[in-house]
Amino acid sequence: MTVYEFPLSERIRTWLRLEDLFDKALFFIRADDARSHHAALLGIFEIVDVTTRSEMKSELIQELDRQKTSLESLRANPAVDSIRLHAILKSITAALAEVHAMTGKIGQHVRDNEWLAGIKGRAGIPGGACSFDLPVYHYWLSQSASSRFDDLMEWLGPLLPLKTAVDVVLRILRDSGHVSQHNAVQGMFQLMLGGRTAHLLRVALDAPCAPEVSANKYALNIRLLSPDTAQKPRPCEQDVAFELTFCSL
Repeated sequence: MTVYEFPLSERIRTWLRLEDLFDKALFFIRADDARSHHAALLGIFEIVDVTTRSEMKSELIQELDRQKTSLESLRANPAVDSIRLHAILKSITAALAEVHAMTGKIGQHVRDNEWLAGIKGRAGIPGGACSFDLPVYHYWLSQSASSRFDDLMEWLGPLLPLKTAVDVVLRILRDSGHVSQHNAVQGMFQLMLGGRTAHLLRVALDAPCAPEVSANKYALNIRLLSPDTAQKPRPCEQDVAFELTFCSL
């Protein structure tokens, strides 16, 4: 089944974007060819752009602290898996320590690097990072893969505590959900929420269509679309069974 995730708050939207960007950057960093390392550097630039809000660090710390307090209250509950609870609390404590250890403005070490700033400026232009535009960057790309890897990790490393924290929070969020089975009649589904709140919706289905979701505190609407790479997606007119998960922190 293909799982689609839909954030219902700006915080969750930002954290999901960071999760995706960190995964892509690390994927390309682990490769050893110059084109992959170029993609990794672009990913680092995007991470820095997403983390410009000054309150991002404090929001993550507050959420981790809140989850830690909530979970520690379950220690005496005999119905709780103590081994799993201990593992989650250990990961929260480690993430908190890493984020607290971050100093200065997030990503400032990348913004202050004039060489990187020049590459970022040219990379925003279609084809602007060609060798004749940035010969010094071309020289860097021609160096050994291990040398480029070390540089990339030096630029990404100070940002990795954010990845640790985001991974922990999103894992707790996803694990909080309860799956329910539904059916979209002729590709359409509506559910009255009755004041139920959630931070993330997950829709899982095994069909040649993709969900389009709109939601507020009163109702959830899902419209299934049939992807067509040659034209605008068309409404799916068949009945489709799917799984729906409401996740809340």
